[in-house]
Amino acid sequence: MLLAGRLTELGSRPENTVTTQDPTTPRNSTPTVFGTLAIGCFSYSVIALLLLHLLRRDYDPRIHMISDYAVGPYGWVMTTCFLAMGCGLLMLLRGLFRHGPRSGVAKIGTLLLVIPAIGVGVSAMFPTDLLGAPSTRSGEIHDMSFLVNIVGIMLSAVLVSFSFGSDSRWRTYQRTALVLALLLVIAFGLQLLTLRRGMPYGYTNRLFVIVLFGWLFDTAIRLRAVERDSRRSPADNG
Repeated sequence: MLLAGRLTELGSRPENTVTTQDPTTPRNSTPTVFGTLAIGCFSYSVIALLLLHLLRRDYDPRIHMISDYAVGPYGWVMTTCFLAMGCGLLMLLRGLFRHGPRSGVAKIGTLLLVIPAIGVGVSAMFPTDLLGAPSTRSGEIHDMSFLVNIVGIMLSAVLVSFSFGSDSRWRTYQRTALVLALLLVIAFGLQLLTLRRGMPYGYTNRLFVIVLFGWLFDTAIRLRAVERDSRRSPADNG
């Protein structure tokens, strides 16, 4: 009787299901979560920038960089834009570090995202000086942060994009990522060539930002798809 009852109990239990998710990984640490949070932060930054172009029509976009929106009325909108972008970079960094390629190049490129993630926070805390305005310590810090952030994000984009070829989950995205990274470098070159009075440096600044957001959004979208693709086939981390 006892044996029969025990067999009946075991037979009534649901069969164990097999899952591809690492049981040691918290559910809130999946690539889908990191990718979604990054996209949300970047989306806010883009919306804030578009809104500022409407609110500050007195700023000629040809001769005003986007950082200039932090000076004067609605400056707080630009500050939150910087902070949201920094949060998005941190989410992308964490997602790539946990679920991106495992090569040394990938790790270096991912860690380089720390520089702009922190740097845009510095840019938010220290507004720039408008053209023709007296030079201030805040403006000097902002300009230094601007250059460091750009170099950091470009190096990161190039290295991370190159590393995508080493992982089957990311390999199909490598060509797109490399093209966007190359366009980012070209946009930076145009920015440098126009950084003088009388040149449309505001336009080239916006071109750089557009290409940058293109790379960030595409990478975050691909990060979201990693979990789905991992269920279809084993990851190749070679």
